[in-house]
Amino acid sequence: MRPERAAVRRVSRRDFGRSVVQAAAVTIAFPAIVSARSPNSKLNIGIIGAAGRGLANTRAVESENIVALCDVDEQHLSLAASRHPKARRWIDYRRMLEARRDLDAVVISTTAHTHVYPTLLALDLRLPVYCEKPLAHTVYECRLVRAAAKRAGVPTQMGIQIHATSNYRRVVELIRTGAIGTVREVHVWVSRAWGDGGRPPGFYPVPAHLHWDLWLGPAPYRSYHPEYHPRRSGRGPGWYKFWDFGGGTLPDLGSHWNDLPFWALELDAPAAIEAEGPPVDPDTAPARMAVRYEFRRSADAGGPLVFYWYQGTERPWHYRGEVPIPRNYRNGVAFVGTKGLLVANYRRHELLPAARFRDFKRPDPFLPDSPGHHQEWLLACKNGTPTSADFDYSARLTEMNQLGVVAYRLGRRIEWDAAAMRAKNAPEAEPLLIGHHRQGWELPKLAEVAEG
Repeated sequence: MRPERAAVRRVSRRDFGRSVVQAAAVTIAFPAIVSARSPNSKLNIGIIGAAGRGLANTRAVESENIVALCDVDEQHLSLAASRHPKARRWIDYRRMLEARRDLDAVVISTTAHTHVYPTLLALDLRLPVYCEKPLAHTVYECRLVRAAAKRAGVPTQMGIQIHATSNYRRVVELIRTGAIGTVREVHVWVSRAWGDGGRPPGFYPVPAHLHWDLWLGPAPYRSYHPEYHPRRSGRGPGWYKFWDFGGGTLPDLGSHWNDLPFWALELDAPAAIEAEGPPVDPDTAPARMAVRYEFRRSADAGGPLVFYWYQGTERPWHYRGEVPIPRNYRNGVAFVGTKGLLVANYRRHELLPAARFRDFKRPDPFLPDSPGHHQEWLLACKNGTPTSADFDYSARLTEMNQLGVVAYRLGRRIEWDAAAMRAKNAPEAEPLLIGHHRQGWELPKLAEVAEG
C-alpha cells in the first residue's frame, strides 16, 4: 500500500484551519470518550511518527489494532508497514486526522518541535492521545496542550515510562509520609551531555524518501543535513541538541529525572529560575548546564524549596550538609530533608545516613503499582480509569523544564508570574516563551483553545 500522496502537497494556513473545522464536525457522529467501549474490545490506533521512540511506542500498543501509520520519512513508514500491512499509510498527519476513518486514539512520537500540532488536532477531535516526551517545545505550547486536554476531557499520557515503576512510587510514599522530614532542597543530576557544536557544515541533497519541508514543520527553514535526520536511537543527539528542534538534555531527560521530585513534592510553577553554563550558541543547546529553581510553598507544604538541575560535567558534589550526596550515582535525585537524605535513580533508592534508618519502618504502600505506562493509557481509553502522567500534570512538568532553557538562553534570572505566563523582570523573554513558528504553522491563541 502506498502512502496517501495527497498528503505531500503544501498545506496553507487556510487549509490547516479548514481541516480542523471539518475534522471537528466529524466528531458529532462519534462518542466524545472511548470509555463506552467494551474493555475487551480492541482500540483502533493511529501512529504519528513511526521510527525511534515511535517504533518503541508502536510495539507497546500493538496489542490493539494499528489502523493508520504516518511518517514524513517513507523508509520509516515502509518499515512500520511491514509490521502492520493492513494499516493505511500517510505522509502528513493533518490529512490522516482529517480523514479520521475509524480512529479511536493516536500515539504521537514526532520530533519535539512538532508535538503540539498533531496533539492539538487530535484533542480537537476528542481523540485520546499518548505523546512522547517532551510534551511541547515551548512554555506557550505547554499551556495550549494543557488547555486543549482539559477541554477535550479524553485520556492522555506523556511518554515518561519511568513514572510507572514501583521504585518511583516507593520514593513518593517515603517523601510524602515525612521519612526524611521537611524537604528544603532537591538536587537532580544527569551525565548526558548532548549539545554544543553549532550548525553542521556542508551541503547534502534531501533524500528522495524524506519530505523535508514537513519534517521542518514550524522551524525556520534550513537545508537538510544528516546530523538532523535520521536520528538513530542511542547513537548521539541528532536533532535533540538543536534549539529549533529539541532543546538539549533538560527538556529531554528532565522529563524523566525532574518528574520524581515534581511528583513527590506536588510541585507546580517555580517562582524564580536562573541558569549557568557556557556562552549561548545560537543553534545548539549546551552540553554542560546548571539550573536553580525557587519554589515558594506554603508553610503547610514545607515552605520555600530550592531545586537544582545539573547536566554533563556539572554535579552537586559541592553539597556537603550533614549528609553528603554520595558519588556512586552516575545519574540521580537527592532529596535533602531535615531528618536525612533520600537518594534515588531509576531502579533503586536509599535513605541516608544508613545508621539512622537501620530500624526505620517503611510506610505501607498506598500508591498502587502501575499495569505499565502504555497500558495505563490503553485502559483509560477503554474504561475511563486515570493515567498517572496526563497532560495536566505533564504540561506543568514540561513547562518547568522549558523555563530552565529560557533562563539559560536569556542569560539572566527570571522572576516568574505563572498566572500571566510572563517573566516579571524580563519582558525580552517573551519570544523564547512563545517560540518561532514560520508562516503557515502559526498556533492558535490560548483563549481560543481554552474556550473551544
